[in-house]
Amino acid sequence: MDTQNYYCISVRDCSTTCTLKLKDQQFLGEASCTLSEIVTKPSRRLTLKLQSKRGNSSQRNLGAITIHAEETVAAKTAVEIIFRCSHLDNKDTFSKSDPFLRISRMVESGGSVPICKTEVIDNNLNPKWKPVCLNSQQFGSKDNPLVIECFDFNSSGNHVLIGKLQKSVAELEKLYQEKTGTNFVMPSTHHKQEKVLKGKLFVDQYCEKEQFSFIDYISSGFELNFMVAVDFTASNGNPQQSDSLHYIDVSGRLNSYQKAIMEVGEVIQFYDSDKRFPAWGFGGKIPGGTISHCFNLNGSPSSSEVVGVEGIMDAYAGALRSVSLSGPTLFGPVINMAAKMAAESLSSYNSTKYFVLLIITDGVVTDLQETINAIVKASDLPLSILIVGVGNANFTSMEVLDADNGRRLESSTGRVATRDIVQFVPITEVQSGHISAVQALLEELPDQFLTFMRSRDISPFPSHFPHSSS
Repeated sequence: MDTQNYYCISVRDCSTTCTLKLKDQQFLGEASCTLSEIVTKPSRRLTLKLQSKRGNSSQRNLGAITIHAEETVAAKTAVEIIFRCSHLDNKDTFSKSDPFLRISRMVESGGSVPICKTEVIDNNLNPKWKPVCLNSQQFGSKDNPLVIECFDFNSSGNHVLIGKLQKSVAELEKLYQEKTGTNFVMPSTHHKQEKVLKGKLFVDQYCEKEQFSFIDYISSGFELNFMVAVDFTASNGNPQQSDSLHYIDVSGRLNSYQKAIMEVGEVIQFYDSDKRFPAWGFGGKIPGGTISHCFNLNGSPSSSEVVGVEGIMDAYAGALRSVSLSGPTLFGPVINMAAKMAAESLSSYNSTKYFVLLIITDGVVTDLQETINAIVKASDLPLSILIVGVGNANFTSMEVLDADNGRRLESSTGRVATRDIVQFVPITEVQSGHISAVQALLEELPDQFLTFMRSRDISPFPSHFPHSSS
């Protein structure tokens, strides 16, 4: 999700033999905007007044420029497939294999690029997976070969190959039509012939459908509603001391909490029409002496909403003056509060609102299982959770919340999450690399949004939906 990028457009007068040497052209004016400001318009078009050089004001009318955004994806065709296997080889000693499928696209160099994988099914040699959706951008032509590999999942990441095969989308459709399976093979070693295995792959469902993009939904009126929760536990350090993670520098230099709020909030605010954001704190002792794990950041007893990103920043600074740091670190209450709002929106706003909860914390969560239970329960709702870990704590155990290893979260009652809704990023990883906090946090958000919409068969509004000219 790169719609946070900031663009500056300069307009110059070129002669009929216009060259690419901008310094040789006459400067007419410039305008600045973010891409999200363009794509949130129903027409995907934005008109900006041209200005003189940045920092120089001008009374003269320099004209205007109109910018139109268009996706480069030519086709929106997608295929939904349900895979099943039978008689897989067992790779475990004391139990059965925990299989999952990985699908890759062949590339011209002879290698392959992973494009999709199924969930892991525990202890089963005859698994049937949930539907997977492949779009034409991923597989290209229906005749392009795909590599389908079946692995036995290992928590160490060293997954064991059970078998592999090569089929195009067209051939997978034929398997469905003929109700037949195809055998896995084990790649040869020392130039011997491939071994054909007893295990087979079946296609139990195959259907083609039109697949809308994230931009299709946003430009037709769907919104992202931003929410934030800030850690007020004592491990952050005394806010009056300069080494505290909550220290507010009088020089204006932002602390890690402020940076996360600003960077993420300034992107998401363009997808929210009223820009009224719920803001909470957790792990603090509020006025009156009660330790609360979900209190309104603005101090209001009735409403958690503040206006704009600046409203969040002001409420955060005010809370530091009235709330004492305490503990422990509990995520469950704020996740449940966000989930309650998301659930209420399903009946109130025709499923056009999708909620994004940003949790900023300096420590490992204390109520890990309760947090997992809350996340699993919320996975059916229009909600994504972005977690930023600030400070130098060891956040390794937190990464279980971000189900990037293929294994979905499971609650204490055995319920498995419908989809992955969490993205976790330690701020130290961001600071040591070249990726921004926004990019790291929001890269999975469009897919999480689309997974929810498609699971509910929710389409963009036709009256606003721009038809492609291609």
